[in-house]
Amino acid sequence: MKHCLIVDDSRVIRKVSRHIVESFEFEVTEAENGRDALAKCEEGMPDLILLDWNMPVMNGIEFICELRRLNGGGQPKVVFCTTENDVAHIREAIEAGADEYVMKPFDHDTLQMKLQLIGAA
Repeated sequence: MKHCLIVDDSRVIRKVSRHIVESFEFEVTEAENGRDALAKCEEGMPDLILLDWNMPVMNGIEFICELRRLNGGGQPKVVFCTTENDVAHIREAIEAGADEYVMKPFDHDTLQMKLQLIGAA
């Protein structure tokens, strides 16, 4: 079974995201910030990461930069899920190593389409 790590400081967003991703038959784990997420990636690299931008401790950009330096850190597909919607933020995320970008709030169909675009669903 494929594994998805959901990284968001909002428990509500993690719960909604989990419900959607589990419908795509992913096993799901959660992290509330980038540092926690990095520790989970070091334990076992997921296939997919849904990543929030604005989080305490370590934000999404800091996380993805560190992730991509880890052994095997280039493997996971990373989708930023955020309210940041200007071109500069999108470009920064892609340049940092994100595979795709989805705006909050998102729904089942929107996320499914994005995952299909990157070959993760």
